[in-house]
Amino acid sequence: METPRERWIGRDAGPVVRPYAVTRGRTRARGPAVDLVAILVATGRTPGDRVWLSREHRMLLQMCGRPSTPADLASKADLPFRVVQILLADLREYGLIEESDQDRQSERPDPRILMRVLDELRRL
Repeated sequence: METPRERWIGRDAGPVVRPYAVTRGRTRARGPAVDLVAILVATGRTPGDRVWLSREHRMLLQMCGRPSTPADLASKADLPFRVVQILLADLREYGLIEESDQDRQSERPDPRILMRVLDELRRL
């Protein structure tokens, strides 16, 4: 017969950590929130002696070695988006990550083309 603990935590699940423990009780970022679709990249700076990075901070910093969005990072890290948003704001505050300077407006398709595609899809 299974004990209550075995029913709630599987052998492969490992230890369960509450989101507020990962963010040290914070529910909001100290500075402005990181946008859902912002492209983030590591700056290559090393954290100073006074900066303590949790395991999750280090994991996100490593993932930012390649340009990524917070939504992708949350998915890959298997953490709630709000937790990732707070941790990324910490990394940005420490100067370890930054938003890419890519012009978002230039990457968007022409609205006329999108309307034409939508019209053609409706005809199907």
